[in-house]
Parts: sequence; C-alpha cells; structure tokens
Amino acid sequence: MAQREFAALWWGQLVSILGDRFNYLALLGLLATHTDSFRDTRASLLLSILANVMLAPVLLFSPFAGAWIDRVNLRRVLIASDTLRAVIVALIPVTYLATHHTFPVFVLVFLLFTCNVFFLPAKSAITPEIVPRDQLLAANALLSGAGIAATAVGALVGGWVVDHWGWARALYIDAATYLVSVFTLWLVRYRARPPKPVSAGVTAQGYLSEVGEGWKLVRKTPAIRLAMLTLGAVWIGGGFLHVAGNQHIQRAASVPGMERVGVLMCALGLGAGLGTWLADRKLRHVPRHILLGLGLVMAAGFLVAIAVSSRFAVYAIAAFAVGFCIAPVFVLSETLLQLGTDLTRRGRIFSARDFVMRLVFMLAVAAAGTVTRAEGTGVALLVAAGIIAAAGSLTLWRGRIELVVPGETSG
Repeated sequence: MAQREFAALWWGQLVSILGDRFNYLALLGLLATHTDSFRDTRASLLLSILANVMLAPVLLFSPFAGAWIDRVNLRRVLIASDTLRAVIVALIPVTYLATHHTFPVFVLVFLLFTCNVFFLPAKSAITPEIVPRDQLLAANALLSGAGIAATAVGALVGGWVVDHWGWARALYIDAATYLVSVFTLWLVRYRARPPKPVSAGVTAQGYLSEVGEGWKLVRKTPAIRLAMLTLGAVWIGGGFLHVAGNQHIQRAASVPGMERVGVLMCALGLGAGLGTWLADRKLRHVPRHILLGLGLVMAAGFLVAIAVSSRFAVYAIAAFAVGFCIAPVFVLSETLLQLGTDLTRRGRIFSARDFVMRLVFMLAVAAAGTVTRAEGTGVALLVAAGIIAAAGSLTLWRGRIELVVPGETSG
C-alpha cells in the first residue's frame, strides 16, 4: 500500500466496487418496482433477462477482446472503460423514468457490461506490471479485500439508499464512483511494454491464431484448469441466488425490500473478508486443492440451510459462512492465473476466464429459472448446493496432481 501505483489502483477499485453494489441493488429495486416486489409472474423472467443481458457482452466479445488487450496500453483501457461506465449508468434512470419500459434499460445494461469486457481483464493483467512478483499474492489479497469491504459497506448502505432514497439516486451515486476510479487511475504511472514489435502486422488469421493460443493454454495448464473449476462453482451458486435466492428472501419477508438483500450481501462480504485474511496470513501452508475443495463443500452445506429455512437470522448466519468458505477461491484463482502465464498472453487468459464464468452463470440462471418456476425457490437452491458440493469434491480429488506455476513451488 506504500507503493503509489498499487495504492491508487486499490482505492479506485474500493470506491468503484462500492458503487457496483449500489448498481446491482438499484437494478433489483427497479425490477421490484416494475413487478410489485417480485409478486408479478414476470419477476423470474425479468430477473433472468437482466442476468443474461449482463452476461451477453462477455460471451459475444470476450473471446476476441483478450488478444486486443494484449496489444494496447492497459491503463488507457481502464480509464476509457470507467469513463463510459459513468455515462451509461447515469442514463439508466433517465431512460426508465422517460419510458417506463425495461427494454431500453436492458440495452444500457448491455452496453455497461460491454465496457466490463475490457476493464476486468485489463485490471487483472496490469497488477503484475505494477507490483513486484513476490508481493503478488498479497496484492491480490488486498484487491480482493477491497472488493469484500466495498461489498459489505456498499450492500448495507445501498439497500438502505434504494429503499429510502430510491433506486434512481443509487444509480447516480454509482456513476460518481466510476469518475472517482478514473481519477485514481490517472495517478497510476504505468509504462506500457509492447508485447509485440510495433511493425508486426495484424491479420484476421493471425488474430484468431492468437485467440486460439490463449484457449490452448487454458486447456493444457493444470493450475488454470483448477482456477476455472472452482470459480465456475461459485458463479453457478451466484446464478441460482440471483434468480431463486432473491425471490426466496423476499417471499419470506414480512415487509419486502432491498435492505434485507443488502444486509445479507454485507454478511457475505464480512465472511469473505475473514476468509481472505486467513487464506493470506494463516493458511498459506495448506495445499491449494484442499483449501479450495473443502471450502466449496462447506459452502454448499450452508446454502442448504438457506434453502430449507424461512428465518432471516438463519439467512444472515449462512451468508456469512458462505462468504468465509468461498473467499480463498477468489484470491488463489487470481494468483494462479497471473503466475501461470506471462504478459504476452495474460489478457487472453483473463478474457477466457470471464467468458467461461459468464457462460456458466448464464446456464445457471436459465436452470434456476426453470427449476424455480416448476418446483419453487427452495428446491432450486438445493440443486445449486448439490452442484457446488460436486465441484468441491472434484477439486479435492483432481487437485492431488502437482500444481506448479513458474517462479513458485507447489503447495
């Protein structure tokens, strides 16, 4: 944190992610207003559409964005993306209040997440360029901690803002946080190192070949496959919680509202904060596959508790526990992906990660909507718990193979 470049990146992400929590809760609040607190039969469909609109840009553009990101100045990509995100978010309430239709809102959300296609891989790719290699795990833990802290505070405050000030004001606050991120990114002194000579020509065939090289690396590197497996399990859980979890919580509430969702997201964030601290400070000697696999299995058990209960206290305790159990997935997977490749291919790896995770999330959302409409929210959450437990068990079994990344010993 004493390093100017990393500190600027960290503070910018802290504020920006805090705004993202406002954004998610505000969009839920918009749909809740549109569907009478999710009591309308269209609620499941609109929640599924929202999730798919968030995911579609990644599925369409991410496989090709990574090779382009590997060729350009990462800092400029980050600044341009956040500037566009600020403008788009500010337009959402204006558009909905003018039309009272969700279609133009979904169009803007699509554009917003198109910006994310470029921002997220660039952020992950630039971290090893501004942080010494021996501090990379600590840097990722701090960045993950920023996300966790922002989630805890942003969810808690964001839920209150949506219920008391309105979802539109929450979106304006989110737009302002992106501008703060733009300012902090300008403070990052980053000298781009072109991975290819300037004279290298770019052809369609050569570009597709570069994309293919990234996917080949994903398939052939055990450490990257392990990171993808565990991240995928978490994204599946997120997809089911987005559709079934939101409805499960609101239907169990005597007074529906976004504050309850905000409190649970805060509890999740606090648990993840504790889990991240332990993973970085106390559990480095524990083999990765055991830490990751056991965490997923335990998280599945607490998700079962949410599925079979209608008590908010149970939801809060289980949310804290789930956050604690899945926290190592984010810290370790980021580090595995960064150390498992070099600058010339890093953008492609992180774009591939984003593509796979959003595809998994989209499939989970579709499955959750189908199961929820047919069997109810409780059964849908039990299905999610079973899938996560299976992924955790597979991690424990397959993770016994030696996982060695360049410059690091196995463990």
